[in-house]
Amino acid sequence: MVEIDTKVVDFVVEAFHNEEIKTIKLSDYKGKWIVLIFYPGDFTFICPTELEEAAQYYDQFVALGAEVFGVSTDSKWVHKAWHDESEAIKKVQYPLIADPNGNLSRQFGVYIEADGVARRGTFIIDPEGVLKTLEIHNNSIGRNAKEMLRKLQAAIFVSQNDGEVCPASWEPGKDTLQPGLALVGKI
Repeated sequence: MVEIDTKVVDFVVEAFHNEEIKTIKLSDYKGKWIVLIFYPGDFTFICPTELEEAAQYYDQFVALGAEVFGVSTDSKWVHKAWHDESEAIKKVQYPLIADPNGNLSRQFGVYIEADGVARRGTFIIDPEGVLKTLEIHNNSIGRNAKEMLRKLQAAIFVSQNDGEVCPASWEPGKDTLQPGLALVGKI
């Protein structure tokens, strides 16, 4: 499984994106932040709510220099069919990665062998391919896309501000900390 502050092994996968089947290679995104949103499956209950909510924030992710990817063990054709059928998924502008053999899900430690699906997992990778955040939880609990965006903003901030760290619930413009010192005002 990938670990925090280690380089993610390059991968090549197929995805459904903008009405096309595409090949996605992680290394092609060097220089961008990457947000991977693993989810259990297409045509389910919680998953479309999460992906639709991430789509609502997609422009903000892109403005920060990030690309978002949805990832499930469904095939590229199932992603296409879901996109064609679901009003929520029609709003998704980012690629939906197909991981039918579960290899990518295993690489990120979210694969449930007994079920052949991924757990809900969110991973943020920096522009050099180093994993900065990970969150994995039970499949019955939906995520918050605004919090994904906040974590990306915090990861970007600390990468650009050596020695400063972000306290709980930090948002851009709020005070940060310097370990051993007082709050650092940020405007």
